[in-house]
Amino acid sequence: MNWRGYLDADPTILFGKLVVRNTRIPVDLLLEKMAAGDGFDDLLKAYPRLSREALQACLLFTASR
Repeated sequence: MNWRGYLDADPTILFGKLVVRNTRIPVDLLLEKMAAGDGFDDLLKAYPRLSREALQACLLFTASR
């Protein structure tokens, strides 16, 4: 999986923060929630526009850094 297909940084959206593509959901927020113990199912329920693949892309992005 290539995380670039799911995440995007656009200066006109949230000041260029990395977000899940076609949303205004910042990747750093999702990573903080996962670090605090929220699982994929919790996040998918809280943010219905997300996909499991988008959450995996957030983790892959972080691992690549």
